[in-house]
Amino acid sequence: MHAFRNILRTEARLYLRDLPTLLTIVGLPTMILVVLGLIPSLREPDPNFDGQNFVNYFAPSLLVVTLAMVGVNTLPMALATYRERGVLRRLATTPAHPAALLAAQMVVALAAILASALLLIIVGRLAFGVPLPRHPLGFILAFVLGTAALLALGLLVAAVARTTKAAQALAVPLFLLTMFFGGVYLPRFLLPDAVARIGDYTPPGVQALLDAWTGSSPQPLHLAIMAVIAVAAGAAAAKLFRWE
Repeated sequence: MHAFRNILRTEARLYLRDLPTLLTIVGLPTMILVVLGLIPSLREPDPNFDGQNFVNYFAPSLLVVTLAMVGVNTLPMALATYRERGVLRRLATTPAHPAALLAAQMVVALAAILASALLLIIVGRLAFGVPLPRHPLGFILAFVLGTAALLALGLLVAAVARTTKAAQALAVPLFLLTMFFGGVYLPRFLLPDAVARIGDYTPPGVQALLDAWTGSSPQPLHLAIMAVIAVAAGAAAAKLFRWE
């Protein structure tokens, strides 16, 4: 526990020092929402969105932006860089366990994701009248499980990538797929039904987030799949992780 606290403290300091990256991770989804919200036509009710306006409809999908950036981009790249520069090799000479480093990375990433989500929800509500999640408990559960699944996949990439370039080769396609199936590049109503259904069952499980945001209970199958992915990928990451 003492080793974990030390690692967590160090990782938090390093995260806070990289201010441009931190501001991008926390603020980018809200910036996109503000830009869209300043377009009058996107604030008008539209039958394509069950009478909602586009801003209200699209806001939950913006959560995927930070989840993807942190989970399958910055997280694996940071750990791969540590490995390539010998930081992990030196850390291996201490009492620290690989699981402690992975857990510390997870805690710091979760803090950034939570800050980003809260900022998006608060600004959306105050500036553009975006409704708060109407099924709070379902939303929290879907958000936690979807986030855990995506972070676990990022840790798995970090565990098997020996170099920064290798991590990038694995992380970039995963990042693009997450953004695509999450309805960020194209709103989900524009995606073919088959593609949208794939997005329901791939991390972070955007349909469960959308259901809870609009007042429906997330489908148990969606939540169960996110939980299975989180446990399986997390266990594999801890088992495959190497200091060098």
